[in-house]
Amino acid sequence: MEITEAAKIKVAEQIKANKEIMPDKTFFLRVTAKIDADDKLKQQIYFDYEIRENDRLLRFKDFDLRIDEDSYIYLKHAKLEYYDDEENKTGFFIDNPDSHDHSVQNVI
Repeated sequence: MEITEAAKIKVAEQIKANKEIMPDKTFFLRVTAKIDADDKLKQQIYFDYEIRENDRLLRFKDFDLRIDEDSYIYLKHAKLEYYDDEENKTGFFIDNPDSHDHSVQNVI
């Protein structure tokens, strides 16, 4: 999984903010993907502190990213992006060529 520089900066900011709220936890970014009942790929990102046995770990300068083994097959070619353009779009998006509709999805 690839992460753009803008997304790396924003993730690091969010990790730091979560750490201030819950200083006893070590937060990381988790990305998941699964096929829903309509046969569409549902992707999610969120900040987590619970490590799962089958996690794949990707380390970045200011944070870790974890993807469970079942999700990894759907996310290995994906790119996490962050936009801050009030006129067009704002927030995190996953651009995933492996999704059925090839759309960019706002997930946080």
